[in-house]
Amino acid sequence: MTSPWYKSVSSMFGLRPRIKALLFFILGVLTLVTILAPLSSTSYDASTSSTLVPNIYSNYRRIKEQAAVDYLDLRSLSLGTTLKEFPLCAKERESYVPCYNSTENLLAGLQEGDVLDRHCEFQREKERCVVRPPRDYKIPLRWPLGRDIIWNGNVKITKDQFLSSGTVTTRLMLLEENQIAFHSEDGLIFDGVKDYARQIAEMIGLGSDTEFAQAGVRTVLDIGCGFGSFGAHLVSLNLMPICIAEYEATGSQVQLALERGLPAMIGNFFSKQLPYPALSFDMVHCAQCGITWDIKADAMLLLEVDRVLKPGGYFVLTSPTNKAQGNSPDTKKTSISTRVNELSKRICWSLIGQQDETFLWQKTTDSNCYSSRSQDSIPLCKDGDSVPYYHPLVPCISGTTSKRWIPIQNRTTSAELEIHGLKPEEFLEDTQTWRTSLKNYWSLLTPLIFSDHPKRPGDEDPLPPFNMIRNVMDMNARFGNLNSALLDHGKSAWVMNVVPVNARNTLPLILDRGFAGVLHDWCEPFPTYPRTYDMLHANELLTHVSSERCSLMDLFLEMDRILRPEGWVVISDKVGVIEMARALATRVRWEARVIDLQDVICSKPIQTMPPAIAL
Repeated sequence: MTSPWYKSVSSMFGLRPRIKALLFFILGVLTLVTILAPLSSTSYDASTSSTLVPNIYSNYRRIKEQAAVDYLDLRSLSLGTTLKEFPLCAKERESYVPCYNSTENLLAGLQEGDVLDRHCEFQREKERCVVRPPRDYKIPLRWPLGRDIIWNGNVKITKDQFLSSGTVTTRLMLLEENQIAFHSEDGLIFDGVKDYARQIAEMIGLGSDTEFAQAGVRTVLDIGCGFGSFGAHLVSLNLMPICIAEYEATGSQVQLALERGLPAMIGNFFSKQLPYPALSFDMVHCAQCGITWDIKADAMLLLEVDRVLKPGGYFVLTSPTNKAQGNSPDTKKTSISTRVNELSKRICWSLIGQQDETFLWQKTTDSNCYSSRSQDSIPLCKDGDSVPYYHPLVPCISGTTSKRWIPIQNRTTSAELEIHGLKPEEFLEDTQTWRTSLKNYWSLLTPLIFSDHPKRPGDEDPLPPFNMIRNVMDMNARFGNLNSALLDHGKSAWVMNVVPVNARNTLPLILDRGFAGVLHDWCEPFPTYPRTYDMLHANELLTHVSSERCSLMDLFLEMDRILRPEGWVVISDKVGVIEMARALATRVRWEARVIDLQDVICSKPIQTMPPAIAL
């Protein structure tokens, strides 16, 4: 609707619509310059009282935001932009994960386990629509309470599926009315997760699981993680576990782990390499994960574990065994562990502990070990430090010539920076930048979240932002310094640091710092379930995606798919890109707040289908 002042000025000058629009655009730019010019002046009286500084900053930010909004509004007016919201998807898309469609994969001629793997190349064009949550979706409980209790309406698992899932799952979870409670003291096949973690620590030679860091263990790849009980315990020890499990249409391990606020992503151990570089994790853990490690020739599945395992790192396998003779580590078992032990000797692993059904191998720290093996041993790869992106599994040993071949017990921060070609001053500057940026983000988000989440009955006054941001996806993570800033500021949120495929390869540095990270092509969907992240951070990502000639429209729909309702998006980019971002945010039904011409903060409301009209 055209405002009265616009009509009056138009009639006064008697200009044609296009000329009038251009005139108002020019006036808008002049207004913007007039407002911002004096505010950006550095001539500030040093004698002014320091008590005025907060008010000056607050007023400056408010005027700056309004000027940016006015500018973008005038731009839209001059271009005659009309925005149309995307429709809401049908109910069957509520838990849909793109690139994992076994029917399409079968039609494409794939066989065996390849059918269940990730295949974006067979993804058929879908209707562009906004994925809505289930009708009984509820905002997760505040962490850490939400780590142990979730709403069963938020995940795709029915009561019948729960009751038929076996005694192990029943011991692990308790279904009560509309909630699922996870018992941290029960789980796996042991008396408790804490006892199990202590058992692993003792096999390493430690007195307690609180000493894992002393053995160099900071990051753990948990394969087939169940519902995250082991990972939840590792988080309580300030370690960084990443759960990976194959895609499941119902009752997903990954979906449940993420709903609990734990690090997880879909990953299939069958035909392709995981999207991590060589030498990424300090420990790889598999407790009844359902993987037959010797199913492929040349031990290729075990070679993938060796590829992502750091020198001196540990592989933990818990697998049922038949009755054994003796208790020594060399005792043969008539189980999968026997075959794994035979294969481990060919890749310079040592079996250093075995208790009950749990086996512990350690990868060699001596790269010369490989040259002393027999001639018919598994060959070494020649791939250097290349970062795979769902490449086929390879029958060779990776990483032996890498500069990152450093035992987990010997690493230092200064050595890591030098290995990754970073100058200390460059790294320090980036670190300081993100500390300041995070402080600004939090100051902007706090009043918004307070206004959206007033104090609930019976609650104490919580510190902002209500611990509702449990996880953050940094979609263009660079060195991982947003992650570092969160830790420095004491925020209880973990970060999935994503490095775009064709960007500077900083993922090895991120993983060497003990953070969670993954390689990803943002022209494709991310391997996770809908509504699994609380905040998305995109710094110069839209410019990168545009340079790859990918659709920003599809990117925003994907961001909306993986963002939970009432989640937040922070976008920083060039002026023209921010203008486009605001328009696309409107199309996916976000509420966008422009902070300045290079930053916009968006919030996602709960989208539901309109009620049926009675006839």
